[in-house]
Amino acid sequence: MARRTKILATLGPATDKEGVLESILAAGVNVVRINFSHGSEEEHLGRVKAVREWAQANNTYVGVLMDLQGPKIRTACFKDGIKIQLNNGDSFALDADMDELSGTQESVGIAYKTLPQEVKSGNVLLLDDGKVVLEVTGVEGNKINTVVTQGGPLSDKKGINLRGGGLSANALTEKDKKDIFTAAKAKADYVALSFPVSGDDVRETKKLLAEAGAHAGVISKIERAESLVEETILDIIEESAGIMVARGDLGVEIGDAQLPAQQKRLIKLARSNDRIVITATQMLESMIENPIPTRAEVFDVANAVLDGTDAVMLSAETAAGAYPQNAVKTMHDVCLESEKNPIAKTSHHRLHEHFREIDETIAMSTMYAANHLGVKVVAALTETGKTAMWMSRMSSNISIFAMSDNVQTLRKVTLYRGVYPCGIEKSSADDWSQVNETVIETLTKNEVVKDGDLVVLTKGMYKDKSGGTNVMKILHVGDVNY
Repeated sequence: MARRTKILATLGPATDKEGVLESILAAGVNVVRINFSHGSEEEHLGRVKAVREWAQANNTYVGVLMDLQGPKIRTACFKDGIKIQLNNGDSFALDADMDELSGTQESVGIAYKTLPQEVKSGNVLLLDDGKVVLEVTGVEGNKINTVVTQGGPLSDKKGINLRGGGLSANALTEKDKKDIFTAAKAKADYVALSFPVSGDDVRETKKLLAEAGAHAGVISKIERAESLVEETILDIIEESAGIMVARGDLGVEIGDAQLPAQQKRLIKLARSNDRIVITATQMLESMIENPIPTRAEVFDVANAVLDGTDAVMLSAETAAGAYPQNAVKTMHDVCLESEKNPIAKTSHHRLHEHFREIDETIAMSTMYAANHLGVKVVAALTETGKTAMWMSRMSSNISIFAMSDNVQTLRKVTLYRGVYPCGIEKSSADDWSQVNETVIETLTKNEVVKDGDLVVLTKGMYKDKSGGTNVMKILHVGDVNY
């Protein structure tokens, strides 16, 4: 049984070591994440090149997601790089006028210079993913005075969150706009947008991508409290190729106790609106330093799979951890076992709704027929991957093969749950009288089907037309005529 949930793994210093990148790709990584918060353009492009070369050599497809840094709402640095220890009851100041390298036990500078104008007495600020909690006692000019309500260690460049959200920082910074051009150079399949607060942020990102000549889909990272408002989140989802449940910053802003319910809600909203959803942050955090996960982490991954997430993400586990290959293998094994549960195979998606388009109707009808007929695989001939996306919204244990001669489409579907990219020769696909035979030959050659199996094929009667899927055909492998 092939794994349906996709694995998104972050690249970094650990995967730059000899043989490590190849080992994690071979272990089952479907999409790699390039984090623009670290590294140079040269490093990013070099990593993408290495991934693409491996995929080509192994006759497969690996997607590339490039993650924009977003606004730097964080502390500046401490003098001589020291780490301080804050204790409950200590007075501590965040000072926008302070030199960025002169932090002390009493105060530190901030990278986000307008923060003093956006907070007031009684606000709660969370530093370093909530490890240190400060209550604002007053603002004097550009200096925020606070009292420590939860102490802990604090070092350079730690993130700052406002409990409940509300900071006005733009989602797209000047650095992000430059990095979009790097994503275009890399021919990235997806670009992740950090801290969007509305659909306008996504629309602007799509506009900048188009101007840069990029064809990447936008994955919106849901990490601000205000983005969870029903009207807002629906606007963000509608404008995006998908969303990422970015549990780090989101958990800090809304409180960890609210995260599980919000994660389930976001996964359901994305799937019901025919969008991708990625579950991210600390999924196998202990494996940064340990060769095996905690049981709580195993349950966390399994629950995301059972809720219907398209992909689960590894961050520092692969980028900087001691056991990147182990982390990928663990993720693979947990996903595979979780998908055997009947919950992961049943679906009521769109069961009582009208369909909007002919190709959408074909996609839904195909999955209904496949689930009830005992079909081995579904083969979707597709220009853009849209038909395969619709099919993947229905939970099933039937593999969906997105068949195309468009390499970009084949890399994009690597993020769709239950969908597998399969290249097909354009010269064959152009001859519609031969297309059925070509599909069966391709699937047989790849050892996906054998004589006696049933295959459901979807296609359009007009080649090279996006959104033109209007035919569903059931084929019996081994027949003389298809």
